[in-house]
Amino acid sequence: MFYGERIKLAAVREEDAELMFKWGEDAKYLRNVDTDLALPYTLKQMESEGSPSSNEVYFRLRTLADDVLIGFVAIHGIEWNNRCGQLAVGIGNTDYRGKGFGAEAIRLILRYAFYELNLNRVGLDVIEYNTQAIRTYEKAGFQLEGRVRSAVLRDGNSYDRIMMGILYSEWSSSLQM
Repeated sequence: MFYGERIKLAAVREEDAELMFKWGEDAKYLRNVDTDLALPYTLKQMESEGSPSSNEVYFRLRTLADDVLIGFVAIHGIEWNNRCGQLAVGIGNTDYRGKGFGAEAIRLILRYAFYELNLNRVGLDVIEYNTQAIRTYEKAGFQLEGRVRSAVLRDGNSYDRIMMGILYSEWSSSLQM
């Protein structure tokens, strides 16, 4: 359940905070992973990230070959009564970006969300300029559900937030293809 072909969903380790703190100095990473201010976290904030919560599951992404920390993946904002949650994923290690690790992380977390958490829907939002992520989500089966116009301001420009989602029935039928 936690292992893919090249990566695994792993628990938070104390030593992770130092490395993730450095990722917070990468403006491109910060601006793609969140719509909030591109503001680096303090080391203390990084140490508390991924703390257990009743409406979130949070994993660090590590390579199987050499146990290198490359990013994180989470289902947050879980509404248990509605069986839905929101996906968040980030590949902070620049050596592993654009090489399919994000797609593999999405496959792993969807399997976990639908089989282990028994969710019926996983949604996400992504900034329209993050076209690589949008393509990855589409390949994973996410459907365009809408957009929030001019919701993100960056460098004097406004961008839409793209809303996407995938249902258990869509995900499970794609496995049989």
